[in-house]
Amino acid sequence: MSDINELIKGNREWAEEVKKTNPNFFETLSKGQSPEYLWIGCSDSRVPANQVCGLVPGEVFVHRNVANVVSLTDLNCLSVLQFAIEVLKVKKIIVCGHYACGGVETVVRDKSYGLIDNWLTSIHEVKEQNKQFIEETLSCFRHDQENYMKKKVDIMCELNALHQALNLCKTTVVKAAWHKGLKFTIHAAIYGVADGKLYEIGGGVGSREEMNIVYDQAIEAIKSRYCQ
Repeated sequence: MSDINELIKGNREWAEEVKKTNPNFFETLSKGQSPEYLWIGCSDSRVPANQVCGLVPGEVFVHRNVANVVSLTDLNCLSVLQFAIEVLKVKKIIVCGHYACGGVETVVRDKSYGLIDNWLTSIHEVKEQNKQFIEETLSCFRHDQENYMKKKVDIMCELNALHQALNLCKTTVVKAAWHKGLKFTIHAAIYGVADGKLYEIGGGVGSREEMNIVYDQAIEAIKSRYCQ
């Protein structure tokens, strides 16, 4: 689309279609929101939270950035997180990565694109922390270098989502909320751009005590997908 009027036209058609199905939909939305989910995902245009999950406006609170990074110093993400937990009282927080993620691939292939390299620092850390695991898990693909690199990007997309979910558990916002007795769980997930399917990585974490258990389960689940 080269003209913003095309977007406005598309909006009008969408709004009319929604009202045909549910005449009071927008009036109800205007009275407030009470989503059950917080979605922390990638900015990639191919991974829109509502459509991926089959949800309508008002059902999922969303924060997105390049490569679904959760930084302990990112006030934008932390503000969204605190609002979702303390005000909206969400029950599920999902950190969703996706296969064919450009940010992750940049790290895996050691490319450089300028300013964004700083943003991807934590993914470099994930890569280094899991170097041995990745090499061992993907050893059966070594004979085909092209396929090996594709699998390496795939497994890093999963590991990145998992580690960013663990970063959430370490934030002062989450730790304080759990200390207060607020009930919610944190999940890592991966989305397949090629097949449109969403998969959970491991299980949900509902307390600090569960972190290591769920992490170990997730690592085993990832390993089993590549070592068959």
